[in-house]
Amino acid sequence: MVSSEVIEKIAALMTAAFGLVAALAWNGAIIAIFEEVLGTAESIVAMVSYAIIVTIIAVIATIWIGKASARAKEKINRVQP
Repeated sequence: MVSSEVIEKIAALMTAAFGLVAALAWNGAIIAIFEEVLGTAESIVAMVSYAIIVTIIAVIATIWIGKASARAKEKINRVQP
């Protein structure tokens, strides 16, 4: 029989795998946008610009998601005794 911990780990790994697929899809889309705006994606300026902008977006998104998660947890804790 499979324990609940194993099921949780499998679910977490599957979720991470789907997240990776989504990230790769967005990576391709963002690279296409940069190629359209800056020309070839192989130039150093384009690659560094891409890395900096994606990092800034990731930091902002991570902060936003963390705050939204905290608000949701507070709301759930207020509703449940």
